[in-house]
Amino acid sequence: MTTRPVPKKSSRIRFWLVALIVLAIYVWSFTGIEYTGLTESAGKDFATILRGLFHPDWEFVYRPEGEDLLRGLLDTLGISIIGTFISAILCVPFAFWAAANMSRLRWVSGSGKFMLSLIRTFPEIVMAIIFIKAVGPGAYAGVLALGLHSIGMLGKLYSEAVENLDLGPSEALTACGANRLQVLWFAVMPQVLPHFFSFALYRFEINIRSASILGLIGAGGIGAPLIFALEARAWNRVGIILLGIIVMVTIIDIISSSIRKRLV
Repeated sequence: MTTRPVPKKSSRIRFWLVALIVLAIYVWSFTGIEYTGLTESAGKDFATILRGLFHPDWEFVYRPEGEDLLRGLLDTLGISIIGTFISAILCVPFAFWAAANMSRLRWVSGSGKFMLSLIRTFPEIVMAIIFIKAVGPGAYAGVLALGLHSIGMLGKLYSEAVENLDLGPSEALTACGANRLQVLWFAVMPQVLPHFFSFALYRFEINIRSASILGLIGAGGIGAPLIFALEARAWNRVGIILLGIIVMVTIIDIISSSIRKRLV
């Protein structure tokens, strides 16, 4: 008959200390929120919103004469595809720059990691505002914002894939007299490319959601008609736009997940 090990006194003290710290953080967070109560018309307004969301404006799905749901979703999809493609290509040199096993000098990979962290610091919505001021509102600004912001995250994931590769094939080619370019092409890239494609698809799923938000500030896509519908309190149009985004994101997630399972 086996007996359960009795936890040490120091472990119990550490556990309760951590629990008290977490509890104190929660209490401090809730006390910092000012609760002013609900307005008198809160119930009526909420019922109006729900009524509009559950009775979407189906006529907005397609309009031959102008702006509609399908055009907005296609613009969002195009922004996401081009932005992801740009970042997936441009972040490759950043990944090898930041990979610790690609250089003997630690400061080289450290500077690469710092650069990727610096790029990730700026949210895509801030970059979109900057590019809107630079190139004007529209899908072009959204593509630049997503493409530049995604370099930071994709470059980090790519560099981790490079750091985890098997060095055996590289050492064998080097022993046979291969140069660095041949080692990179025949030993490194075949190992990391499946991971690169998988990470790019995962980032594409995130960019679909981000592109829907960037349109709210004028960076193209479905976000523009969404913000107009919200400002006009056209909840039935908001409902059909949200339904379209949900359907598009769900379909892309299913397709992307099946592709990533085959790659890795």
